[in-house]
Amino acid sequence: MTANNHTLTGTLGGTFLSIVPNIHSEDIAKTVILATVGAIVSFTISLLLKSLQKKRKK
Repeated sequence: MTANNHTLTGTLGGTFLSIVPNIHSEDIAKTVILATVGAIVSFTISLLLKSLQKKRKK
């Protein structure tokens, strides 16, 4: 089954344009803050686990 590029583009464009009016600036700010906190926590935990692994091998 092959997809028509015009149909795919129209579907994606319509989906995007129907979502955009429902996104508020508070939601974007909250998402950015939560993503930042998640990245920092993930990085910190990976460093902690690396150091614990090095100590355990010694």
